[in-house]
Amino acid sequence: MDLITAIRRSLAAFVWGIIGTLPVIGLLPAICALGHWRAVRSAYRGQWNPASGYLRAGAACALFGLLSTFLLVVVIAFSIAMG
Repeated sequence: MDLITAIRRSLAAFVWGIIGTLPVIGLLPAICALGHWRAVRSAYRGQWNPASGYLRAGAACALFGLLSTFLLVVVIAFSIAMG
């Protein structure tokens, strides 16, 4: 992977990660962001990525979105089971 591709995929991971922070709606964008994160981390390992901050932030937002979606589903299932 060349430098330009790593930067573009890092920024794509950031954008998808931001969209992925939305619970339920952002499920697929969060998965896409983590896919970009994994691709850049595996193909560009050991080299300098000037957009690594965006890559990390996108992955963090995606993980937050997945966690919030999971917690929302658990709360709804719990309220249905108790209700």
